Amino acid sequence: MALITWTASQYGTNVGFADDEHKILFDKLNKLYDLATTGAERSAIGAQLDDLISYVVEHFAHEEKEMQAKNYAGYEPHKAEHDALVGICGDLQAKFHAGEVEVNEGVGQLVKGWLDSHIPSFDMPYADTLNS
Repeated sequence: MALITWTASQYGTNVGFADDEHKILFDKLNKLYDLATTGAERSAIGAQLDDLISYVVEHFAHEEKEMQAKNYAGYEPHKAEHDALVGICGDLQAKFHAGEVEVNEGVGQLVKGWLDSHIPSFDMPYADTLNS
């Protein structure tokens, strides 16, 4: 069962690349969540974790580049949000691969909660600027 489902009403930014990338990100998160909550092999969970984090970093870089190109006024706090999540993810990734933590339902809920807050509060406000 999907942890998070993209809908235009809840997550739509009306910025084409962002919505497309968010859909991919949601799919990758759902796959990780499914693996972690159904007893998949640790190696499969690790590979999906790495794939998700790599994609998040790429998405954030793309979003930040677009915001800078349009001189988006909210860039600095938006980037700070990105940097904070990348730090959390990097720490989780290192600890997972060192065998110190597991990826479980709580990790999925943490990322879902972050997305539930971040997209409406930080991504939706950039629509007018990025579409200008």
